[in-house]
Amino acid sequence: MKNLLCLIMLLSASAVSATEKPNILFIFTDDQSRRSASCYPESHPWVKTPNIDALAKSGVRFTHCYTGAWCQPSRLSVLTGLLQHRHRSFKVVRYPMAKYDAKQLPFWPAYFRKEGYFTACIGKWHLGEDVGHGRDWDYSVIWDRGGPKKNSYAYYHNQLVRYNGGKRQLLKGYSTDNYTRLALEFVKSKQRKNQPWFLWLCYGGVHGPYTPADRHSKIYPSVKVKIPDDIYGPRPRMPAFMKNYGVWKNKDGVPVKGKTTLRAAVTKYNRAVKSIDEGVGQWIAALRETGQLKNTIVIFTSDQGFAWGQHGFARKWAPYDANLAAPLIISQPGKIPVGKVCTEAVNGVDIAAAIHGFAGIKPRWKMHGRDFSRLVFNPDGAPLEQPMILMNSIQQYGERFTATLKEKKFKQLHKAGLAAWIMMRDGKYKYVRYVGGTYREELYDLQRDPNELHNLSVSKQHHQRLAVLRAKLLDELKKQDADFLDVLPDVKIEAID
Repeated sequence: MKNLLCLIMLLSASAVSATEKPNILFIFTDDQSRRSASCYPESHPWVKTPNIDALAKSGVRFTHCYTGAWCQPSRLSVLTGLLQHRHRSFKVVRYPMAKYDAKQLPFWPAYFRKEGYFTACIGKWHLGEDVGHGRDWDYSVIWDRGGPKKNSYAYYHNQLVRYNGGKRQLLKGYSTDNYTRLALEFVKSKQRKNQPWFLWLCYGGVHGPYTPADRHSKIYPSVKVKIPDDIYGPRPRMPAFMKNYGVWKNKDGVPVKGKTTLRAAVTKYNRAVKSIDEGVGQWIAALRETGQLKNTIVIFTSDQGFAWGQHGFARKWAPYDANLAAPLIISQPGKIPVGKVCTEAVNGVDIAAAIHGFAGIKPRWKMHGRDFSRLVFNPDGAPLEQPMILMNSIQQYGERFTATLKEKKFKQLHKAGLAAWIMMRDGKYKYVRYVGGTYREELYDLQRDPNELHNLSVSKQHHQRLAVLRAKLLDELKKQDADFLDVLPDVKIEAID
């Protein structure tokens, strides 16, 4: 009888513990710049995202989120809490497909399952045929981009998806709406009611070709798109490969790329965001209707931003805010302050650490991310002690990245004319060191120069600050288990004023 009573008490305590753990809805869009969300001051004045705005009003909006440099490493960083140099065994085998050894590179949702969470993943995957079902996910509907070549870039229509790790099946219709529908079915499922859940909802929008839903194909007619100041070169203060970089041509004062104008491209892109915004609204309504809103932390972000004309770009990849900065909004009514703004710069590995903080789960390995969860509950609190670090190692990961540097195979650390880099945000300053060869560094005061038009590294008066930040970056990388510091290429120190 005594043993039975102890068992009942133990089971009761476990049930209470489980119900106290919050559900976590992690909405992860694709290539979505903060300029596409009207709650951000950087957004175009004609952009309207009422549901994303409402989410921001109900929680905390971060001003600077650098989730990652591009789609693949962003997802790896979120699932591991590690930067690229520690993504052991991961290899791109036939882009966009890849492979990895789950024993060498485990993903933390597997351990959330052991802590009592029901885990799910819906949407875009960029990590190869091993989608982790049964190991990382209890439930999954994943577009792994494998199979026929046409499936690799079927971002918006008629995708071949894998239900619970099975064979690919055709999912007809518009992908953003499909993912929203599948996610709503998940949250309304009765079996989730007695168990905390984590859902990673990965939209394929708003990635190219930026196809809007039919119902949004004519919104934003005749809008004006401001031409960025440095859409055309030269940019004498930037590294050599950036001096005349650009994909836009000036045709009678109109920026043109191929057959499209800047205005047409930006308009189409923001039309595709509207279905995502609608999904956010449907999600919040479903959580409220099922009585789960107060016990669900909603995290809304993107894998990175996207530049439209800034510094000559029509892509992500580069270390500039225009290319990288994504929205980040976190909400939980009754727990998280409402309508607050946090100015701490965070990234994808930080988000992984913060999710552990929200769930009250200790990471199973040393993560590079900084747990910023305390700032979500107190946005005006003291800033994080460590600076934020982000990498773009192109398509070189883990031990391959280090080997590439040792062997000085710098061509493998370039893509589309751009070199691999490491970026650090320290207070108001952004410092960039290139690792794809010997190049000029970049230094920006983001308070005075938010558009990053004036590289301070070539001003002699800033060389002392540059040296301090250079040393600080190396010191922080040591703390993050970097094994490549002795083989980094030198920097080119120059002064033009």
